[in-house]
Amino acid sequence: MKKLFSLIFLLSFSLLLKAQLVYPETKKENLVEDYHGVKIADPYRWLEDDKSKETGEWVTEQNKVTFGYLDKIPYRADWLKRLEEINNYPKYSSPSKKNEYYYFSKNDGLQNQSIVYRQKGLDGKPEIVLDPNKFSATGTTSLATFSLSKDGRYAVVGKSAGGSDWRTFFVMDMKTLQYLPDSLAWVKVSGAQWKGDGFYYSRYPAPENGTELSTKNEDHRVYYHKVGTSQEQDVLVYQDPANPQRFHTVFTSEDERYVFLNISDRGKGKDGNALWYMDTKATGSDDQVFKPIIKEAGDFDYSFIDDIDGKFLMSTNDGAKNQKIVLVDPLHPDQKNWKTIIPEKEENISGLNTAGGKLFVTYLKDVTSRVYVYDYNGKLEREVELPTIGTASGFGGEKPDKSVFYTFTSITYPPTIFHYDIATGKSKIFRKPEVKFNPEDYTTEQVFYPSKDGTKIPMFVVYKKGLEKNGMNPTILYGYGGFNISSNPTFSPSRITWLEQGGVFCIANLRGGSEYGEKWHEAGMLNKKQNVFDDFIAAGEFLIKQKYTSSDYLAIQGGSNGGLLVGAVINQRPDLFKVAIPQVGVMDMLRFHKFTIGWNWIPEYGTSDKPDDFKNLLSYSPIHNIKPGIKYPSTLVTTADHDDRVVPAHSFKYMATLQENYKGPNPVMIRIDVNSGHGASNLKKALEVTADIYSFTFYNMNVTPKFNLPKTGPKGF
Repeated sequence: MKKLFSLIFLLSFSLLLKAQLVYPETKKENLVEDYHGVKIADPYRWLEDDKSKETGEWVTEQNKVTFGYLDKIPYRADWLKRLEEINNYPKYSSPSKKNEYYYFSKNDGLQNQSIVYRQKGLDGKPEIVLDPNKFSATGTTSLATFSLSKDGRYAVVGKSAGGSDWRTFFVMDMKTLQYLPDSLAWVKVSGAQWKGDGFYYSRYPAPENGTELSTKNEDHRVYYHKVGTSQEQDVLVYQDPANPQRFHTVFTSEDERYVFLNISDRGKGKDGNALWYMDTKATGSDDQVFKPIIKEAGDFDYSFIDDIDGKFLMSTNDGAKNQKIVLVDPLHPDQKNWKTIIPEKEENISGLNTAGGKLFVTYLKDVTSRVYVYDYNGKLEREVELPTIGTASGFGGEKPDKSVFYTFTSITYPPTIFHYDIATGKSKIFRKPEVKFNPEDYTTEQVFYPSKDGTKIPMFVVYKKGLEKNGMNPTILYGYGGFNISSNPTFSPSRITWLEQGGVFCIANLRGGSEYGEKWHEAGMLNKKQNVFDDFIAAGEFLIKQKYTSSDYLAIQGGSNGGLLVGAVINQRPDLFKVAIPQVGVMDMLRFHKFTIGWNWIPEYGTSDKPDDFKNLLSYSPIHNIKPGIKYPSTLVTTADHDDRVVPAHSFKYMATLQENYKGPNPVMIRIDVNSGHGASNLKKALEVTADIYSFTFYNMNVTPKFNLPKTGPKGF
């Protein structure tokens, strides 16, 4: 009787909370734009001005509603507490060797930012190199770049404030661990590539004051900075003002002899890159210039791996959808002279590293890693034995190295660092995390389900053992499906809190990713983007048919391109889902290329500037397909004020449109974080948004979690 009373109270409280929900009124303007003869209203364009007082007031009022709603969920604080408990364990990065030191990062448990350490030898005493938690009072400035010079004398330290993609570079003296006066601003889409007593980097001209997080980024320039000088003294290495929407990045070979210029032309819809090089040991007066290997960017990728006696080992998908490795003579760069070292295989190459004079090539087989070691002539030496089915990364090093480190993880296998001996091919555990859970309590399945056109789509389904397939299990279906990015099985301690409450978590490997190579990618881009939405819808239908869940207990989640996915799918099949979580999504497909580096996505989506692309984009653009009279799922949009990759205007305009058109009982609201960007700017913020998502989802499924759980498994992982 007591349980029944509690349930009745919770349901009554839920209905009362939803009934009291009143959204702020959003001003509409009479703005109509002509796209190739089609009139499109854009009444909320004023929300694109992220610096205006009106937009600021709108954000404040929306957050009042959202956090007022979230504050009333009875178990929200308990869920955050549980997230903090399970995330509170030491987390290490894989070490990297530079001369006598090993460098690594470590988070003691709940630190907002991981700290960089170094130690002499594998048994040395660690010392702190730098602590990003001290970068800012709020802990929201993170370490985005740490690049050591070849001799280990200096390091470039790149800082990101509030999660922004902008970087400010500083130089640290590694003997004293003190910063030099060097400070380089407006760095974006750039590493720091050392050459002698300086380094190459890429930056944009300083934007106008107040437009830093929204203005279109154009005129990407390459500079060389000499340590100990001011940014004003940097040498301009490359600029192409005639083609302002190109990326220009530079990288150097391990011996620093060769400097490579990578040029992409994605603003013109080109998905590949051009590749030029400069030989710094050449002595002729005309030799200290960039020369082409691939002169113009097209539809194929070309990546330098290493140099062998003046020839370049490279990977490419030119003539090999799943990539191959070739040897190129830069003095005779015509492709008819290329020598294939490792031919294309049935599986796609997902990772490529070198160390100890060996090639470590990672292939994806049904979305799980297979790692092989080759010599530089393409001879297969051995396969790296991995612990189980999952995801491996790392294997990078320098030619003198005798060993490398790699990290292995899977959905219920926390990231474990292995030390690999190159000569013997033997791996041993170097560091194993002490996560407070028992992996034996959970089951991971990989299933294959048919999409609308019959294509078999893989999906990982994980849940607690003993789960009854009765159609009543709270389920999150996650997807991405784009940009040639694979959604591999990896571990998340936060996800365990969902699973231990009886939840099911699913990762659908949709077309548009790289799971099966470029063909898989092409099947989900441009005018084939609808395949991605069909794949996601079919995943939901499969989970319901197999009784893992039902429409009353199914939530969908995705971020960035995955936020677009969620927004598009709930327009097309709102009946299929109970809850929708679109995070930092690309929601206005007609104007995405107008902001920051949005033009970089044109090869993936197309552009509304072209009539055929416009028609396709309009057919699924989340904002433009919201219709009155549709019963939308309970929807929590998440974004942040410092997201300068997918600007928050996408989410602002989307939510204004949704609240205008949907008048039903389900909450449709937006959570706008501060001092965060495209991802959470620190651990605290990441845990808070996860607690809100899980609490919102359970609450709108009318499911009550139980938090009287043990803090540890039998022995921990």
